[in-house]
Amino acid sequence: MKRTNACMVVALSGLLSACGGGDPDATQYGADPRLPDQQRGLLPDMTIAKPAQWGDRVPTVPQGYSIAAIATDLAIPRQTLVLPNGDILVAEGRGGGAASLKPKDVIAGRIKAKGNTSVKSGNRLTLLRDADGDGTYELRTVFAADLNAPYGLALVDGSLYVANQDALVRFEYRDGQTRASGAPVTVTELPSAINHHWTKSLAASPDGRFLYVGIGSNSNITERGMVAEVDRARVWQVDAASGAHKVYATGLRNPTALATQPGTGVLWAVVNERDELGPNLVPDYLTSVRGGGFYGWPYSYWGQNVDPRVMPQDPEKVAAAIPPDYSLGSHVAPLGLAFSAPAMGARFAAGAFVGEHGSWNRKEPVGYKVVFVPFSNGRPSGPPVDFVSGFRGDDGRTRGRPVGVTVDPRGALIVADDLANTIWRVTPTQ
Repeated sequence: MKRTNACMVVALSGLLSACGGGDPDATQYGADPRLPDQQRGLLPDMTIAKPAQWGDRVPTVPQGYSIAAIATDLAIPRQTLVLPNGDILVAEGRGGGAASLKPKDVIAGRIKAKGNTSVKSGNRLTLLRDADGDGTYELRTVFAADLNAPYGLALVDGSLYVANQDALVRFEYRDGQTRASGAPVTVTELPSAINHHWTKSLAASPDGRFLYVGIGSNSNITERGMVAEVDRARVWQVDAASGAHKVYATGLRNPTALATQPGTGVLWAVVNERDELGPNLVPDYLTSVRGGGFYGWPYSYWGQNVDPRVMPQDPEKVAAAIPPDYSLGSHVAPLGLAFSAPAMGARFAAGAFVGEHGSWNRKEPVGYKVVFVPFSNGRPSGPPVDFVSGFRGDDGRTRGRPVGVTVDPRGALIVADDLANTIWRVTPTQ
């Protein structure tokens, strides 16, 4: 029996993790990752996350730092925003709902579901407040309800922007406010047909004039046809005042988090790349996003590496594809991005934190942690450093899955965990 057929049998028996996979490849970090030969079969390797409770455990952080849960029993926390007075807004919810195309999609969906929370989508913003600054967030209230899978958050000049899965909306905000004063105003509708990748990431330009919205593809590699990919796999630039939008960059399969780099104003993104080319293809990445740039999807990856599954091919697009700045490794599933601040300590002052939700499509799991990517002269300058780990233990059990990361400039990293439905806070102990 051929290996691919054997994997199909294993998949149908619910033991997909027994086939293939290989160990994580450390040579895939950085600006020039090793790209192995493509491996294509009937199904990718899959490993169930095997959820478990934290109990008296907590995630692991470096020496000189401490971590505490500041909110639990949430309704699928995704991204967070630290407000000027120190309050924290949490976007809670789950979107999507694209129909499966093939039997393998049904199998993969069931596998992935076993590694996710069973809690109902919150579709809300929750506000957390630590009034006396002792690290305990004693106030918790619903800031806004009845949203549609909120994800990206930004505050600009008294306006709170929320990227729902179907629209960018705005609330008026005043410092210290604990509840929205009214219904949100729609700034612009966002592409929401099918919504295979439903998350809409969000960042603001330094002057607040523009908002950038990340919009994921409607497939892994155009299985639904190119018509379904109209206005997908790209970043929009939205005029905050008028709601008028234009395409800012394309070819980004699933730009799940955006951030504007302090000092330079450059827009950066973390991107989930394509699947089913093997355990070490294709690397997910961190990259600056150039206006007018094309980053390869669906025709190629990491510059001019052609994906033969896409028909028809487009050699001109492949030739124009920009290689990303920094590989995070294949299938780590980055969903959070935040630039650091000096208050996080000298070792972690210059760089970016990335929340890696973790793999489902390889035998040996990767991700399931928050890493720090050091920067020098405004660019990534070294291998990633584990900053918050232990979400997946040595016992093979997964107690949490990090999503959004947000730096409190006063000295804390806020991490949303959408498996344990918890918000973690990491602080220097000195």
